[in-house]
Order: sequence, then C-alpha cells, then structure tokens
Amino acid sequence: MSGTAAKELSFSCDCGALSGRITERGVKSGTHVVCFCHDCRAAQLYFKQPDPAPGPVDIFQMAPEEIELDRGAEHLALMQLSPKGMLRWYAKCCNAPLATTPLTPKFPFAGVIVKRIPDSNSLGPVTTRGFVPGPDGKQSHEKIRYAAMGLLKRVLKSRLSGSWKKTPFFDSETGTPVAQPTILTKEERAAFYD
Repeated sequence: MSGTAAKELSFSCDCGALSGRITERGVKSGTHVVCFCHDCRAAQLYFKQPDPAPGPVDIFQMAPEEIELDRGAEHLALMQLSPKGMLRWYAKCCNAPLATTPLTPKFPFAGVIVKRIPDSNSLGPVTTRGFVPGPDGKQSHEKIRYAAMGLLKRVLKSRLSGSWKKTPFFDSETGTPVAQPTILTKEERAAFYD
C-alpha cells in the first residue's frame, strides 16, 4: 500500500456474531482489486446480497495467515458453486460472504470481501480490475500485474516460511477445510447466472 500507513483492520459479518482482524502486515502486503467475473456475482446472489452487476465485487487479496478470527469461528461456513470451484466462506449466522480461498491451504490465498471491513479506505486504491466486460462481450483484465506480483510475493513468503499452515480456514494438521462445504448442483447454480 503505497503512501498510506498500514494498520490492523477489523472485519465482521452483518450481525456481528463473527468478527476478526486483518493484521497490519496483511493490510500492507495485500492487493485491492475488483472482479466482474460471473462466479463472484453468482456467489453474491447466492448469499442474498445486493446484485453487484453491472459493477464489480470489491475484494482484498491477501495471505490467509494474516486473518485472525476473534469470535464466532463456529459460524464459519463454506459453499462451492461447483465441485471443483473456489471455496467461498461465509458466516452462517447471517449469510454474510467473508472470503474466497483455493481448495487447498498449500496455495495460500484469500480474497476478502471488502464490504466486511468498515474502515476499507485504509486498504488503498483499487489497483487491478479483473474480468472487465467489453462491448464485444469478451472480458479483459486491467493492470493485472499488480495482483499477479502481489500474489506471487505472498505465496512465496508463506510457502518458504511455513506460515501457510496458520489459517482460520483449514485444519493445520490435515489441510482439510474447517467446515463441510455446501456444493451447488448444476440446477441450483444456473439460477445465479444470466
């Protein structure tokens, strides 16, 4: 985050039963992006959030070990749009989407939904716009290098230090998700795409 002093940031679900913090290091090393992809929109609709279209979903990409849950971990739940889809974490107490991770902790990445962070101005400006729709119906990425370089740096650091094992989303011994995922069927999924 250039030009802005990083500080620890709190986040919570809508009802406040689940809350936590993004560490100062997580804020400093993260990448503020927006995503227009169909899956991000479908997930918001599944969780009964306002439809972001034609706009994007605002996401803060970071290392998952920089996320700390302070209370309500028992409310952490999981959904997948398809059997091999990204893991979409949410608070089951109020259906609030929290973050997206890969299927394994060995690829240490978390995309936190910025709406969960009250002081989101501290994340700095959006540097990357993903899956931007064009007039021809095709999608493109704008300034993807910022997201790619940030991801590469964070993954290398996490893997080399072993800190990738410290995540609120996966069991540190088995590497399995801490919640059993709800996996949508093709029919269920279709309702969220148009």
